Amino acid sequence: MPMMTKRKPVGVGEILTEEFLRPLAITQGRLARAMGVPRKLVNELCNDRRTVTADTALMLARVFGNTPEFWLNVQRRNDLWDALHSPTRRQRIERAKRLDVAA
Repeated sequence: MPMMTKRKPVGVGEILTEEFLRPLAITQGRLARAMGVPRKLVNELCNDRRTVTADTALMLARVFGNTPEFWLNVQRRNDLWDALHSPTRRQRIERAKRLDVAA
């Protein structure tokens, strides 16, 4: 099982708000218009109530001039942390056993 910190990684919402929207003085509404999506989607991203999909990552990368991998990696780190720090999910994951495959 990969070793991860006990502290939850910074989420997409915090990065989006603190590193992009606030410094650039962009409102959620303006970002939504630039992305061509409803404002509700941006609000849910900013409040970590929606995950970043491949499509969303591509749109964010296009709007901010970075890469979709940046956004997907932020999401991936949080997804892994959540899976490893949920007792129910961790128990289910730990039931999986390595396959012995003869070469």
